[in-house]
Amino acid sequence: MDEYAEDPPVEARVADALRAAGETVAVAEGATGGLVATLLTAPPGASDYLDRGYVTYGYDSLREVLAVPRETLDESGAVSGPTVAAMARAARDRSRTDWGLATAAIAGPDGGTSDRPVGTAFVAVAEAAPWESEDSETTVRRYEFEGSRAAVREQTARQALRDLHEAVE
Repeated sequence: MDEYAEDPPVEARVADALRAAGETVAVAEGATGGLVATLLTAPPGASDYLDRGYVTYGYDSLREVLAVPRETLDESGAVSGPTVAAMARAARDRSRTDWGLATAAIAGPDGGTSDRPVGTAFVAVAEAAPWESEDSETTVRRYEFEGSRAAVREQTARQALRDLHEAVE
């Protein structure tokens, strides 16, 4: 899982940034299946900044664990901006962390469509602003990666950490 690693590793940069800010994150993952949480726990002392991870792969788990609305799933599907935004906000709010991070992707080899080909990924970062400030924000980005199933999953996980790092910084 180091084919797309950087030097210094993005997971170390995220760890340093979260520690410096005194902030925490919770993760909700679909196709990455725990890879984001695995990367976040690589640096020693990960309990300083990682609260928990949810792997919600199917519609039932998205609804039951993260309360993603049925309407969102019906209208947009599991691999979409609205769904990944709802996942990130739910991870943040259910765990009471400063940040929620979520991923969804079509890792392949099948499952792609003309508007969402294999390799399509969505990453959402949800920030918790102080209560009643109305400044909480969720950003969603769409990416298209190439390569094998494993390559798409790793690229999605590492991109999620880059997006989180950018937001925390």
